[in-house]
Order: sequence, then structure tokens, then C-alpha cells
Amino acid sequence: MKYPEAIQQLIESFMRFPGVGKKTAERYAFYVVNHFDETDTVTFMEALHRVQNEINPCEICGNLTDKDVCDICNDQTRDRRKILVVEESKDVMVIEKTNMFDGLYHVLNGAISPSDGVGPDDLRIKALLERLKDETHQEVILAMNLSEEGETTAMYLHRILKDTDLLVTRIAYGLPAGGNISYADDMTLLKALEGRKKY
Repeated sequence: MKYPEAIQQLIESFMRFPGVGKKTAERYAFYVVNHFDETDTVTFMEALHRVQNEINPCEICGNLTDKDVCDICNDQTRDRRKILVVEESKDVMVIEKTNMFDGLYHVLNGAISPSDGVGPDDLRIKALLERLKDETHQEVILAMNLSEEGETTAMYLHRILKDTDLLVTRIAYGLPAGGNISYADDMTLLKALEGRKKY
């Protein structure tokens, strides 16, 4: 038995989200059908419409914003000597919530992944190199994810920046606070060992 076409289309729409398989998409679709009233549906549609029409990448850093230049790039109190490079806009929000970084950001919009057909030219690397021509910038902090793609991207950026006068650093990775060594994966243990400090 097939679902009605409208429900099938809704299921397929939810399946476009990362990590959402058919069963989860079906659950989401039936929740919408059974629990959304007209107000919920209109609000959801308006949110999607606004995101589509009002949100765009910042002209400078690539972070998502509803202006031409995001609030972070416009903030003259930020330390313009430091640029922290991340894969996605959501990474900016995660770091901002810590209130520990006062520099600028650059969003690559992904990571190098040859198996997925994503190369350096598909990312905002040229835009980063253009920004770094400004002699105000002194340090580039690489904050890619701890994955094969993230490591590949970090190594690529390090290679093209190593002959510049910029200080190129990589955020430290290792065991989380309260973590148990026996549950750590190989990459986490490797980075914990590489990032060890004098006690």
C-alpha cells in the first residue's frame, strides 16, 4: 500500500535532512499530519519562507546573517588579528556561546572530501586567502572537525599558509572532561597524546 502523494512528498522532504532516514521521516510526516493545526502549518511555512528569502552568507566571513555583513564582522571591539576558520556556520554559534573567543571567523561551508567530490575550489578558501592579505591579521586558528575530512582540510590550509608570516594554529583535541579513556575512539586518543603538555 502506498501513502497518499502529499504524505509521500512530505516524507521525502524530511529525508533530505542529514541523519534522517525513512522511518524517522515517516514519524515526522505523521506528526505534522496528526498534530499540526493550521496555525502551526502556516508558522512552519513562514519560517521556511523567511529563511529562504532573508538569510544569506556574510560578505566577509561567510557566516549566516540577515544583513550584508554579520554582527561579528561589524563589531569593532573584536580582535582583528585573529581569524578562526570553521567548517559551518553552526560552529561559529557553538564557539560564541562559550564567550571565550574575541576574534573574527571564516566559514568554509564544508570540508575537503574527495569521496564526495568536494575539493578546495568548492570551499571558501580563496575568500580566506583574500582576507589574509590584510596585514592586520596575524593568526589563523584552524578549527575543523575531528574527522578525516576535517583533518584533510586543516592539513591543506596549513600547507598553503606555512610560507606566510601568519601564525597558523590548530585547536586542541583530546579527552573530554569526565571522559573515560576506555570509551575514547582512536582519533581522540591520538589527538590527546599529540596535544599533551608538561605537567
